[in-house]
This record gives sequence, structure tokens and C-alpha cells, in this order.
Amino acid sequence: VLCELELTIQKVKVTTTPDGRVLDLFFITDNICKLRLAGPEYDCHHGISSLSPAVAEELFLFVLSDKETRSQALSSDMTKLKKANVVVDNSLSPAHTLLQIHCVDHKSLFYDILRTLKDCNIKIAFGRFSPNSKGYRDLDLFIQQKDGKKFVDPEKQNGLCSRLKVEMLHPLCVIIANRGPDTELLVANPVELSGKGRPRVFYDVTLALKALGICIFSAEIGRYSSSDREWEVYRFLLDENCGFQLSSTLARNQIVDRVRRMLMGW
Repeated sequence: VLCELELTIQKVKVTTTPDGRVLDLFFITDNICKLRLAGPEYDCHHGISSLSPAVAEELFLFVLSDKETRSQALSSDMTKLKKANVVVDNSLSPAHTLLQIHCVDHKSLFYDILRTLKDCNIKIAFGRFSPNSKGYRDLDLFIQQKDGKKFVDPEKQNGLCSRLKVEMLHPLCVIIANRGPDTELLVANPVELSGKGRPRVFYDVTLALKALGICIFSAEIGRYSSSDREWEVYRFLLDENCGFQLSSTLARNQIVDRVRRMLMGW
């Protein structure tokens, strides 16, 4: 609804009150300038909780290796994402470059590809994609640079292919960390240059936690800048009164895996 009204969410705070009710606070900006500016009462709520250097490094680190041992390490399913193949072909069209992509299918795959091309100022003239075949998809995209020219520079071709592989390998990050005495689930995804974040993240995370029988004590959505780009970070303080021993590494890995699978549509 907020998206249809051209309202951008800058921050969300969800808190459980002592009587069991939930208080939702949405801090928004108006893209069509019809809302009054926030008054001084906004200032006391505006601060976003900072991330520790260790958590920030784990959330915003792009390239993962097969030898990683931390909670963000690639599972067998996530390892398949490394098999993405991106090829550039200039022989089929006099005016367009053909971008051929073979990759593992996942939820919001088209969004991740189009978001990346949009952020790189690349225009798509025509595209076709195959149905899901054994968990993989093939896409053919006829593209042009912003000035209407083909991609003939090998350096630009390699840069585009590398960027697409990174975005498909690492479309989002899910970790569990300690926040003082509490346990916090964090989900991070890149923000588009237009300022929009990834759709349905909050819904998918809460659905996964509900399926696990884990209650959320409080939740917060904020924007953070790192590695020359902006990230949208979802932070969930988990209720300790659940069927999981949240201090256990095994339990944390199970929660991360379930949440990630829900977000990826697996």
C-alpha cells in the first residue's frame, strides 16, 4: 500500500508492549511531496541502532568462499549459486548486445538481475527466459548502454558479468548475532540507486520464524552505508522462550537456513 502511494519507508520499529500488544512505527518519506514534514517529535526516534564492526563486516562482505565457517557460510543449496554463467555476445544483433545468463532459480531472480542492470544504467530492448528446468533458468537479454551503444569494451563486458554473478550469488545476507544479552537475527539486502529496497523481506522472515515457533520481541528496519553502497537491514530480537536453544550454534544455523530458504523460495 505504501509503495502504491509512492511513500518510501526509511525506518520501521516494531515493539511488543507488556500487555502483549504490538506497536508499529513507520518513518516514511513522500516521493510526491504531499505530506507535511515531520515535527520536532521525530528527532527523538530518528536514531538508528549502530552495528558492531564484526556484525557489519559479516553482513556486508560480498564474496564468500567454500571454506567459510561462520553462520553466513554457503550451504549446499547456496553453493549452487556459484555455478551462474554469464556470457556476452555481439554477433547476433547490429544494435544490441546479447546477455546470456544460466543460473539457479530463486525467488526474485528477475528482480535481482533487473535491479543490477538498472543500477548500471543499462537498457533492455528485448528479453526472453526459459521455464524452471531442474532448478535452473536461462535468460537472453538484448541490452544497450545508456547512450544506445553496444558493449564492445572487453573491460566493461567483464565488469558487467562479474557484477551480475556477485548479485546472484549474494542477493541477501542472513546471520544471527548477539546483541548484549539478547539474540538478534539480521537480514541485509542492497538498496537500489532509486532508494527502493527488496520487496517482501519482512513478510518472508516473519513467516519463517512463525513456522519455527519463534516469537519476535522487537523488530527494526534501517538503512546503512558500507562499501560505497546503501543497505537495508532488518533486525529482529528473538524471544528466548521458544523450542530452540538460541545460544547453540546448531540451532542458530537451523534458523538461518530456514529463513534464507524462505527468502530464496526454496
